[in-house]
Amino acid sequence: MPRRLALVPLFAVLLAAPASAGNLDGNGESGADRVQVDPATVASAKVFPYPWTQRTLANGLRVVVIPTPSPGLVAYRTVVRTGARDEYEVGSTGFAHFFEHMMFRGTKKYPADRYNEIVTRLGADTNAYTSTDVTVYQFDIARDDLAMVAELEADRFMNLDYDKEGFETEAGAVYGEYRKNRSSPFFVAYEALREAAYDVHTYGHTAMGLVEDIKAMPTKYEYSREFFNRYYRPDNCVVIVSGDVEAESTFALIEQHYAAWKPGYKAPKVRAEPTQKGERRFEVPYEGKTQPQILIGYKAGSFAPGDRNWVASLALAELAFGETSDLHRALVLDEQLAESIDASGSDTRDPGLFMIHALVKQPTQITAVLARIDQTVEQFRTTPISAERLSAVKAHMKYRFLLGLDTPRAVAESAVEFIGVAGDLEAVETLYATLQTVTPADVQTAAQDWLRDRERTVVIVREAAPGEVPGVAIDVGKPKPTAKKTAKTEGKGG
Repeated sequence: MPRRLALVPLFAVLLAAPASAGNLDGNGESGADRVQVDPATVASAKVFPYPWTQRTLANGLRVVVIPTPSPGLVAYRTVVRTGARDEYEVGSTGFAHFFEHMMFRGTKKYPADRYNEIVTRLGADTNAYTSTDVTVYQFDIARDDLAMVAELEADRFMNLDYDKEGFETEAGAVYGEYRKNRSSPFFVAYEALREAAYDVHTYGHTAMGLVEDIKAMPTKYEYSREFFNRYYRPDNCVVIVSGDVEAESTFALIEQHYAAWKPGYKAPKVRAEPTQKGERRFEVPYEGKTQPQILIGYKAGSFAPGDRNWVASLALAELAFGETSDLHRALVLDEQLAESIDASGSDTRDPGLFMIHALVKQPTQITAVLARIDQTVEQFRTTPISAERLSAVKAHMKYRFLLGLDTPRAVAESAVEFIGVAGDLEAVETLYATLQTVTPADVQTAAQDWLRDRERTVVIVREAAPGEVPGVAIDVGKPKPTAKKTAKTEGKGG
């Protein structure tokens, strides 16, 4: 399941290049006429609670150091700004995630066994993950082990070593992971949504990749080398260190170990997605028992913290579908038609999806839940929210973000989410300064701009009926409107 941004519940990871007035919005049109926040407003009200410093080495590697009052603890993150988005070549999806695995294969200096032995001796917590736009490598360590970890990380990023046999073994493990993920009804819905919503953009596949490409991966040893050399370069990476650290000595340590890393990043040839001109609706029969999953994706904008219309869409997700929303209270608490409902604004490098997810209790209630979602969307398009309600939600969004910054690990992960997209932690300040300026009219405009029926895709995952082929999406088009009487009857169904 996709990760969640510290700002608002999100289905897609917040990651990528600096947002600008020239970014494309969900309609493939320039966002130059959007309302941009005044930079002076940002300078006057800092939100991020810790001092931080960013520098760029001569080879292009960006380094961000964030000292926090966490005696003896350090979080170390390496962000490769490459994810599913960068896999633009037909037949070669899934390699960003593949290298999440291969990076633990070791080097000539520190083979896998030796690497793992050192990590175990340090008592370090280490892992990695891949998203739509980035791959992130995690180390949570004691302060005294920072020098050792910097040496280990620099060595594997510069000198990763694997043979064809090791490559084929890991490729097989990746296919096993994919099959495991397919046992999740939510993953089935998410994968189907991405494939159905996009025609040409690389967001049409998940970070796992397309199944046919994953199956063929063991035959692409030479391509894997090319992929690594293209994207695993210092000018496409960011090192983030937070916790009990001192800025100058940390910068010196990173430069000592990473200065020899040669630049050479090659940007992907990502095709822009054309404007969607009609609703798409699919059902996916699921093999096994599951409650129905509804996943709706509206074509929306890219990460743009200074764009009031985009930031308003984050508040819209919270106001219309969050845990304190009227819809959540009605569907989950009062009428108990759904186990949960949630939404997230688009937060990706290129124009992405505003997503709504509902876990429905009974198959007979799918139509009623969809109707209530549509009613809520229409309400926000036509009626401004109260100023008091908006103010409360904006405060909640801000304080939830701040309350989440309680450990070096949490600080580093939050920094990853912003730096991975904007390349600069200053995006935090821009975003929250913009959020303060959002008005009820802005939220209404965001609903009108982003939640357009003709630019949405609806996926429903339900248990397969006898004789149906499970796992294959069925194009059901847009059904005729259901009579209110029917929706009411189904809403009370068991």
